[in-house]
Amino acid sequence: QRSRSAVRGQHIGHVTMARNIALGLLVVAALPLFAAGDGASAGGRNVAVPLEAVEASIEQFQALFERAKAERLREIEAARTQGSEQRAALQQELGRLREAAVALQQPGAESEGRRLSSTDAAAHAATLADLASATDHIWLLLCGALVMFMQAGFAMVEAGCCREKNVQNIMLKNLVDVCVGTMCWWAWGWSAAYGIADGENSAFANNHQTFGMGFTSATKDGIFTPSNAMLGWFFQWAFCSAAATIVSGGVAERVQFPGYLIFTVIMTSWIYPIVVHWTWGYGWLSGGDDYQINTTGFMDFAGSGIVHMCGGVGALVGATIVGPRLNRFENPEEFVPHSMPMVVLGTFILWFGWYGFNCGSTLAMSSSSSATMAAQVAMNTTISASVCGLVVLCLRFAMSRKYDIGGMCNGILAGLVSITAPCGNVECGSAALIGILGGLVYQATSTGLQKVGIDDPIDAFAVHGACGAWGTLAAALFDWGTGVDYFNGWSGWSCVGAPDCTSGAWGEALVANIVEIVAIAGWTAVWSILVFLPLRVAGFLRASDDTQNDGMDTVKHSPTKAYTRD
Repeated sequence: QRSRSAVRGQHIGHVTMARNIALGLLVVAALPLFAAGDGASAGGRNVAVPLEAVEASIEQFQALFERAKAERLREIEAARTQGSEQRAALQQELGRLREAAVALQQPGAESEGRRLSSTDAAAHAATLADLASATDHIWLLLCGALVMFMQAGFAMVEAGCCREKNVQNIMLKNLVDVCVGTMCWWAWGWSAAYGIADGENSAFANNHQTFGMGFTSATKDGIFTPSNAMLGWFFQWAFCSAAATIVSGGVAERVQFPGYLIFTVIMTSWIYPIVVHWTWGYGWLSGGDDYQINTTGFMDFAGSGIVHMCGGVGALVGATIVGPRLNRFENPEEFVPHSMPMVVLGTFILWFGWYGFNCGSTLAMSSSSSATMAAQVAMNTTISASVCGLVVLCLRFAMSRKYDIGGMCNGILAGLVSITAPCGNVECGSAALIGILGGLVYQATSTGLQKVGIDDPIDAFAVHGACGAWGTLAAALFDWGTGVDYFNGWSGWSCVGAPDCTSGAWGEALVANIVEIVAIAGWTAVWSILVFLPLRVAGFLRASDDTQNDGMDTVKHSPTKAYTRD
């Protein structure tokens, strides 16, 4: 709506324009008269211009001007009247809205005209439910993609830590972990982990949801009804692949590819899915039901024990059975990392992906509670990683009087593993302390393995196994529930049993988490031995000395070198 000054300015402008047009026409009309007069004078004769003709022309154009002016004034007045009517209508609507707002603010008052009918209320609720589901789907798809991208970080760290002549072989195992792990998770792993048999949590899964069956239902007309199972399958698949990849670092540079492939199949279709079934799949380590360990159950928010310790123990068993790399402890100077830039890049990629790993384990983003929990998890994750990296850097400097960048990278990863279980139920100060102690655990384990002659090229067990166990224990010890009686755990911002907090829940959770550590370590170790040991005896596990000397890339791959130099 234009202001009065704008309308007035427009009126003046149009009147001036009409006047100028009329005067211009008058001048044009008078030109022939003056031209005739000039012509007569040039010929030597003086011809008088009739005054009556000039006056008639002036009167004619003045009348034309007045008519144009009157017409324009009528248009402006009509526009002004219309604007006033619109302004009055808007003011009336504004008044009505103010009255409705005042009525709504009064206790118990309802505006009959604004009240939703039962049909409208149901439609509104359905719309909100759709938006919540869409938000949760977007969140988990994004976080699952971040976790999958961690595979690039694993590949960079492992390849950079090892020698140049084995880079392609390491990359191959990382690629196979993802591809083969996907097939195994699709065929059986998901069903064993989350597929409830006959709808009973206490019953072990059978063939429900194998090969993606049952994820959707369809009528005979081809009308499909989807479920949330595809979302859970994708997000949890990324975790399964990560657990398998951890093992590849522990046996790098001396394991045969076929033997490692067999272990990957067992890991992603049996060892890891059963661990998930015990825990996140509402198995016996969860709490609440008669068949479960106790009322409270375990607390492992994103998988320090379930994912990282499972993979770390598998790496330790594999490294022990396959044996050290040829001349590893006789000539240690030959086994330095060939590319520290790759190690640093891989560490940053893993750190970045860890926000999907930990924050995504809220499994939702459709409420303020889940959103604030994701933010708390992100803060704890960042603090623990940073503190632990600095601790290891200082420890290595104290030991060698030199800056060890590789050690700091592993320290950052150790801090990330340590906070993965407790990231959703501890305060930020506790996260810093967990990172400090995680650095000590990592360094002690790494040094100890070297002293007993176990060759772990990337410290897979020290980072993932030992710090995974520490993080699982820390999730119970540092829970932000009141004292050593109440426990928050999976309840997040609230306590177990809220509003009446369960007394003794902290002790139950501590017991459950200790049992979780023992159970996962024992299960993974036994099955890893059952796979690796027969392969070693049969000659399908360890590469020959000649192959190790020449390099896996030269003997087993085409092209024979990862890098091309002039």
